[in-house]
Amino acid sequence: MLAAVRSAAVFGIDALDVTVEVDVVPGLPSWTIVGLASSAVREARERVASALANAGFEVPSRRVTVNLSPADIRKDGTSFDLPIALALLAATGVLDAAHLDGVVAAGELGLDGAVRPIRGALSLARAAARSGACLVIPEANIPEASLAGARRLAGAVTLAQVVVGLRTHGVNLPLHVAPDGARGESDGARDVADMACPAVDFADVAGQAAAKRALEVAAAGGHNVFMLGPPGTGKTMLARRLPGILPPLTADELLEVVAVHSVGGLIAPGAIPSRTPPFRAPHHTTSLAGLIGGGPGPRPGEVSLAHRGVLFLDERFELPRHVLDAMRQPLEDGRVVIARATHAVAYPARFQLVAAANPCKCGHAMSGDGRCQCSAADIERYRARLSGPLADRIDLHIHVGAVEAATLGAARAAEASSVIRDRVVAARARQRDRYEVLGGVRSNADAPGRWLMAHGGFTVEAREMLQAACARLGVSARGFHRAARVARTIADLACEREVSGAAVGEALAYRAMTTSAGR
Repeated sequence: MLAAVRSAAVFGIDALDVTVEVDVVPGLPSWTIVGLASSAVREARERVASALANAGFEVPSRRVTVNLSPADIRKDGTSFDLPIALALLAATGVLDAAHLDGVVAAGELGLDGAVRPIRGALSLARAAARSGACLVIPEANIPEASLAGARRLAGAVTLAQVVVGLRTHGVNLPLHVAPDGARGESDGARDVADMACPAVDFADVAGQAAAKRALEVAAAGGHNVFMLGPPGTGKTMLARRLPGILPPLTADELLEVVAVHSVGGLIAPGAIPSRTPPFRAPHHTTSLAGLIGGGPGPRPGEVSLAHRGVLFLDERFELPRHVLDAMRQPLEDGRVVIARATHAVAYPARFQLVAAANPCKCGHAMSGDGRCQCSAADIERYRARLSGPLADRIDLHIHVGAVEAATLGAARAAEASSVIRDRVVAARARQRDRYEVLGGVRSNADAPGRWLMAHGGFTVEAREMLQAACARLGVSARGFHRAARVARTIADLACEREVSGAAVGEALAYRAMTTSAGR
């Protein structure tokens, strides 16, 4: 007998409809799974058979053929266990096949019949919400899936529970109904608690006023930052506090972030996603696939896991140059396309890059105490790992020097992150109003350069100063527009409608602080 149930395959951060067909016919006992299934999907036959037996159902001693349609799309992961089991029960007459109409099922099965959480639940829920189907997924994935606004969500704990529920209610009454019935995407995001006080605060950072100012400018405009200085001066400490002054994620941004993290397997079962922008800090030994994405599947890399948040690269000069240069395209386009022989997968990657490095191999080239024994050629070779094209995509270059002992021992606390965040949020609000006519542009860092020069409120003095300085410094066209964007952010922080010469001067000062600073 033949039976079928709908499911879905995660492709990037989207879900594509898949029909799971099961045919049970007389013959020698065997299982065959076709439809471009990965090894993880083919192993479902062992999990499903044990789950059925331990849940009290009979495993047919006949020939079982499972087809995952369409057959030209690769299927990966363990989410097809549950639909295979349900279709098999319908094919053997245990379930009425009509009960599976209008159902989309996904879930991993344990050998004891338990339904375990899966990756990509939000993507599946968004696809089910568009079709109006009843989505049966593991109970642990319900908080994540609720953000998508699916009208009917059925939370499954065990295979036996799902079967009893379908026998009793069919698809008219799900096993679990999202609170308040149908929920839109914004409603689901609104249920997430507002961004709490960060565990790390700028009030903990003594001194470094110039670096804090630069990070505030970076947060207000979404700009990339590079910090250079001797070890122990607070570069990592400053970077880890940047998410605490960023605006909380909007409803749409939250959905984007949760979708990527769900596909990447970073959402803990039952966890409620936070509005706090993500912060990713991969080790400097990370591979190209780990940073950009790839591997079997493929999976999103760190640049995508940092989407709408901060990607912090410590010890930047220790990363291989080809790994660093691979970020050039994501920094420009805000997305990563991972191409394979048969398909290509796209992941969003609109992140804020914060990098830090020591000035030389020993780290003391900028300490001024004569401890550095590196030659000029050694320093030049060490810093050459940061290519010119990538350095040109960094808006603010900061020199982070040592803090005096008297400042470290002072009892007075520095300005708190909450105070800085208020200024950043106000500056971002001005940017949203300015770029509303463009659509899709949310910050100065994303603004088109020519549009900004025409409509960004630059005074004649500021425009002439920017042109003269960039010509004198040999700044590229990209660098010219990036300096203009930083100047516009500085004016936004000062609540100024026009960009003055002072704002341009500060922006150019950040750009002039290149990694070629002397010993």
